[in-house]
Amino acid sequence: MKTASLRKELQYNEDKVSITVMMETETAKEIRILFRKGQTMKEHKAGYPITVEIHQGSITFGAAGEKMTLETGDLIALDANVPHDLLAEEDSIVRLTLSKLDTVERVKKVLE
Repeated sequence: MKTASLRKELQYNEDKVSITVMMETETAKEIRILFRKGQTMKEHKAGYPITVEIHQGSITFGAAGEKMTLETGDLIALDANVPHDLLAEEDSIVRLTLSKLDTVERVKKVLE
């Protein structure tokens, strides 16, 4: 059994999004992404399907040329290789579920 908390030990960065690996299982990696209002993740793609949950806050989520507002409790799943970007409309906690085959380093490179 493994446990983690999306709400404990929150360390926001003022200059860029904060990424923390919360847990790895046999099939997935659970990532917490902390956004300050106005912070972004530029357009990028994942080589495997992903699921994004807005745990707290509000995010403008762009996917395949469409923009939508996702708020606390909303989920979105994307197939592999779908271009997407994120903009925090307020301070936000986002949970990202990656395939075990994907890498956290790929996600961190989006912030460079």
